[in-house]
Amino acid sequence: MFKKILIANRGEIALRIIRTCREMQIKSVAVYSDVDRDALHTRSADEAYHIGKSNPQESYLNMDKLIAIAKNTDCQAVHPGYGFLAENVKFARICRDEGLIFIGPNPDALELVGDKIAARNTVKDIGALIIPGMLGKTSNPSDFDKVIKDIGFPVIAKASMGGGGKGMRIVKNKGELASAIELGRREALSAFGDDTIYIEKYIEEPRHVEMQVLADNFGNAVHLFERECSIQRRYQKIIEESPSPALDDDLRKKMGDEAIKIVNACNYTNAGTVEFLLDKNKNFYFLEVNARIQVEHPVTELVTGVDIVREQIKIAEGNKLSYRQENLQQRGHAIEARIYAEDPDNNFVPSPGKILHLVEPSGPGIRLDSGIYEGFEIPVFYDPLISKLVVWAENRNTAISRMERALSEYKIVGVKTIIKLLSAIMKDDRFVKGNINTHFLENFVMPEDLAANEEQVAIIASICEKLAKKTYGKNTAINRKESLWKIVGRQRSLQ
Repeated sequence: MFKKILIANRGEIALRIIRTCREMQIKSVAVYSDVDRDALHTRSADEAYHIGKSNPQESYLNMDKLIAIAKNTDCQAVHPGYGFLAENVKFARICRDEGLIFIGPNPDALELVGDKIAARNTVKDIGALIIPGMLGKTSNPSDFDKVIKDIGFPVIAKASMGGGGKGMRIVKNKGELASAIELGRREALSAFGDDTIYIEKYIEEPRHVEMQVLADNFGNAVHLFERECSIQRRYQKIIEESPSPALDDDLRKKMGDEAIKIVNACNYTNAGTVEFLLDKNKNFYFLEVNARIQVEHPVTELVTGVDIVREQIKIAEGNKLSYRQENLQQRGHAIEARIYAEDPDNNFVPSPGKILHLVEPSGPGIRLDSGIYEGFEIPVFYDPLISKLVVWAENRNTAISRMERALSEYKIVGVKTIIKLLSAIMKDDRFVKGNINTHFLENFVMPEDLAANEEQVAIIASICEKLAKKTYGKNTAINRKESLWKIVGRQRSLQ
């Protein structure tokens, strides 16, 4: 059994891993960049060490420093979380060569499925349906032209390494191709340290349905059923749920069986996700394998009762799977809403800054995976995901109502967030009826009654506080330890 694990990540996912480590009596070692010195994961781990400057290339993507810290602190294993180096085969091999266990797929499987092009070739060979597109890497613009001539526009340019919507661009005509590839390469290099891009046919108005899988080192593999991730903006998921309202038992079994077939063909180990696109006729096409734990894993944990991070660690320790397929089942319905520090009124530009006021939702069926606190400074250097609000209920309608209630309680003042957008989606008739696809947000109109700006509320409350102090002085009842803007925040929470 591991005694100590280095967590090569930051934010809410680092904190999530720390908590499971603590439950398993495993010591956790965190790393932090300059700007993350006071982050929650830094404060929560058993040990924390400075890794470098705020830029990811000099901190969370610095393999040499990560390995050095792991070895100097007597760690037996490294958990990469998601993003950064989670799907980097070079890092996985360095860990192995340095005597450290990489808590993720074995390097050979990671090389195969982490490379989207290699995975497409493998899946095609076993007879699964794949989206038409490139089956090889190239840096020659004419090679892109040849593929497009065969499959036609629109196409989508994608990073061949990594995931999470990074490095993806829709290309509707030849004039957009060069810039889309260049922008995708830059984003992929920044996020994953690899700038390889490939293209495939863009399927219009599909549903995005994925299968969570677990596989041990003894040839055993199971799926933990599906998650629907069709509510996206710029190819980045913002709402996920399980079960999918689009699947019946027969289609669910077919997709689950296909996911296990793909996992076995790749000799995959540990946790991963096999992603599919589902068209209007209920045909499903292999999209990719995400060779890591995913942002939306709590949805699956709530409907199955499986702690996926715990299973990752146990598999990495050399244990067999704790579950058989026949013992697994979905119970109830779970929905996750990703809370991004972004401005939905300004093309979702990131909104870094200091959190002035924070009220977090709670109550029955509520789970909040968060990396923030009141007074925390959200940095400009990383993905703007700051927390994940997850709800569980006996059925989908109740889960939606519970999410509405939880979002109405969630108050983050000082930065822009997409909370009001998420609230509006929960009330949208199409979402309530399950009539969704990956283009859902393209024609979405925000209701006027949800357009209130939390930042303006904080500013007004702060002005009121200053005016009260100026008018009544320090020796009056109005001068209390609790600021007026906090009182206003609470009153809004109760509305």
